[in-house]
Amino acid sequence: MDEKHQKLAKEALKKYDKESNTAEHTGFLAHFVTALAITFSVFQLYTAVFGVLDAQLQRAVHLGFGLALVFLLYPTRGHHAGELKTRAEDYVFAFLGAAAPGYILIEYQKLVLRSGTVTELDFVVGLVGLLLVIEATRRVVGLPMVIVVLLFLGYAFAGPYMPGVLAHRGLTPQQLVGHLFYTTEGIFGIPLGVSSTFIFLFILFGAYLESTGLGRFFIDLANAVAGWAAGGPAKVAVISSGLMGTVSGSSVANVAGTGSFTIPMMKKLGYDKEFAGAVEAAASTGGQLMPPVMGAAAFLMAEFVGIPYLDVVKAAIIPAVLYFAGVWLGVHFEAKRKNLKGIPRSELPKAGKILRERGHLAIPLIVIIYLLVTGYTPMRAALFAIVLSICASFLRKSTRMKPIEIVKGLEAGAKNVLGVLVACASAGIIIGVVTKTGVGLKLASALLDFAGGLMLPTLFFTMITALLLGMGVPTTANYVITSTIAAPALLQLGVPMLAAHMFVFYFGIIADVPPPVALAAYAGSAISGGNPLQTGINASKLAIAAFIIPYIFVLSPVILMMNATPLSMALALFTALCGMIALSSSLIGHLAADMTLPERILLFLGGLMMIYPEGATDIAGLCILGGSLFVQLRRQKAAKG
Repeated sequence: MDEKHQKLAKEALKKYDKESNTAEHTGFLAHFVTALAITFSVFQLYTAVFGVLDAQLQRAVHLGFGLALVFLLYPTRGHHAGELKTRAEDYVFAFLGAAAPGYILIEYQKLVLRSGTVTELDFVVGLVGLLLVIEATRRVVGLPMVIVVLLFLGYAFAGPYMPGVLAHRGLTPQQLVGHLFYTTEGIFGIPLGVSSTFIFLFILFGAYLESTGLGRFFIDLANAVAGWAAGGPAKVAVISSGLMGTVSGSSVANVAGTGSFTIPMMKKLGYDKEFAGAVEAAASTGGQLMPPVMGAAAFLMAEFVGIPYLDVVKAAIIPAVLYFAGVWLGVHFEAKRKNLKGIPRSELPKAGKILRERGHLAIPLIVIIYLLVTGYTPMRAALFAIVLSICASFLRKSTRMKPIEIVKGLEAGAKNVLGVLVACASAGIIIGVVTKTGVGLKLASALLDFAGGLMLPTLFFTMITALLLGMGVPTTANYVITSTIAAPALLQLGVPMLAAHMFVFYFGIIADVPPPVALAAYAGSAISGGNPLQTGINASKLAIAAFIIPYIFVLSPVILMMNATPLSMALALFTALCGMIALSSSLIGHLAADMTLPERILLFLGGLMMIYPEGATDIAGLCILGGSLFVQLRRQKAAKG
């Protein structure tokens, strides 16, 4: 990796991933922030080992640490553009951010006894806590999330003035603050509860994996496996980004991490700047769909749907395979169209050597999957994996973690969780308003009326809603929002709960790819030097699977391993993969040879037929694919002759 692309990757990360744009302190403040972050991680580990506190107390401590760190690490901007400078108000906000949840700790017994009654002091503290959560969200997550939160808060007060089904009695400030700050149905609701237990441990696990050099191991291994193939570097990007998605919680961070290596390789091979950035954007975004972590949303989904976490992971496997198959095929057909060869095997690392020297770094990932499959709780599995990631690094001198690196891992884990923590707290505000006003069902009814109560139009409008709500909002938060607002409409039509939640989750994630928001694509274009808009369009073509797969598992839940037999699952997977071949080749314009426009349209329709789970359409689609392949092979033979 050259210094130029490394610098561009860092700049892209800070520009398009607000969570990475933190202040760099020196002196006493730096030591204080480090100590605070380490103490935060130690508290989380202690409660994971010896048992969590009462729900509201655990979440209050979690939020207190988080808000204090946010206001110290994401301070007010200075006079110069982009300058991060800690000011007096940031220290005040940090103190209040710790004090407001601390009030719950101190007054917990009294608050329980006067449940439902809010004193003047309760109101003031709760209001301060509410405003600080919103301000922290603005600093870490960004304005899109803040706007959604403010709209819901406005709706809570404007109920009597709303038209039709959206009308409600309205809430007083005391009622709203009491519900949002002093119950487990608002800020301290399920999202923050999951953040204070499962999510923190998995993010800490990811921090240790990254510090061991696992990312570089994935890239080198992917190079050894696929670097020699047609369009090798692009396929390396697909594999390495998918693997990194198991430990990364951000599509933009994934682009910056793996893209700084893979994008220069793709450009050198002959890929256009826009296509190189698009490959990394599509693959990195797909990392959020990859089990077992899925951008931390898997844990929330398990809680919302009311099923074991492992069932969510199992349901996500085949859709994730189909998604990455789609991106891989797009890359392959583009390489064939432009006659791009791979990297000579002599210039590539040897897979055997890589596995011998650094294969032990993947042991914690393998073990955590094994533990989850064998029935361990996510918390227990994550604890074992954290310890194992440190122990595994000691197996070779070249990867051995120093004591200071172990301590820094605690610091990194606490800092990395802040985006998710704040997003979960803010999402709790939305859920609190929804539960207090009943607006979720009202919006679902309005969506159904708009779609005429028909399945496909409802799916389409739900897709649009999820895409809009997911623009510029982190994985965890956009899932909470979309599952609260959009999923109820599908449930009313009889869609299985898991399928409905996976549907909105997919479209919330893929909102990072298409313009105009296209954060992952813009980050990719910043590294590649390509046009951002064209990069976003190319990424959307490569990620076409993500726009279609959700319809598959709503119409045929067998893809989610629901009520599936081995035969039905194999048939569904086969026809879906054939459909992805047809769709990807039609969008690129090459299967065995370059296509005409009518051929591309016909093949695209054939791909949709195979993806739609019905026998007659599958047969018709397979005939179109087979016929197209036969015609193109003859054309290719004639051209060579």
